[in-house]
Amino acid sequence: MIAAAGLVPLLVSPEASADQLGYRDTPLLPGQSWRVHDRDRPRPLAVTPGATPADAPADAIILFSGRDLSQWHSLAAWTAKRGVMHLPAEKEGRASGNLISRQAFGDVQLHLEYRTSPKIVGKGAANAQLRANSGILFMGRYELQILDSYESTTYADGQAAAIYGQHPPLVNASRRPGQWQTLDILFERPRFSPDGSLARPAYITAFHNGLLVHLRRPLLGATRHKAVAAYTVHADALPIELQDHVDHEVGVDFRNIWVRRLESIEP
Repeated sequence: MIAAAGLVPLLVSPEASADQLGYRDTPLLPGQSWRVHDRDRPRPLAVTPGATPADAPADAIILFSGRDLSQWHSLAAWTAKRGVMHLPAEKEGRASGNLISRQAFGDVQLHLEYRTSPKIVGKGAANAQLRANSGILFMGRYELQILDSYESTTYADGQAAAIYGQHPPLVNASRRPGQWQTLDILFERPRFSPDGSLARPAYITAFHNGLLVHLRRPLLGATRHKAVAAYTVHADALPIELQDHVDHEVGVDFRNIWVRRLESIEP
């Protein structure tokens, strides 16, 4: 409370009732049962944050901490060494499919760090997708692209941080290949009506290397290659996948992957 000049602020004990504080007469918030400054309104759960924005908070589920692939259905071609998870290039021994989380998720906050190979293979627009290429597939079907897009001329809805085949990122925030990059993503799953129709689309908000690239962008459906996206009914929770893009010629590294379930903390 800030006192006006020459006035002494009114001090109220922490035990003072809402009536004494005058909050019983405040107006109701539109569409809610709570009043402005309502002392009976449930307070948010206290969560200890990480030491830095990249560090996992206390309520996070660690999908990769640098030690092993125990949180994933591990496929032979993926490796975990010296704190880094590696998606091999095709020439290193053909990768054997997407890496799939053992746990299923709906609405989540996800943090992931990746590094594309410093070797540039795909030259020009026609071959830009052959550069280090992967992707994050929420619920196994809604993809946010991972690609070496530094000074690249690939199609806009297929570059790094694009919602593949649907929405380009607001900006190209890609670092030089060989440098570690970050993605912080808020994914809201779609909702379906009992009759199977779409009640609410999926949404993605994302930051690439600290820059906003999507602001609650509605998805048109499950991402597709050379086709318009569409929704089909699915479960409320499904695994997260890291894409094995089998025709790439250089690999992708990952580290520090964690998620927070958001549906469990809604008031």
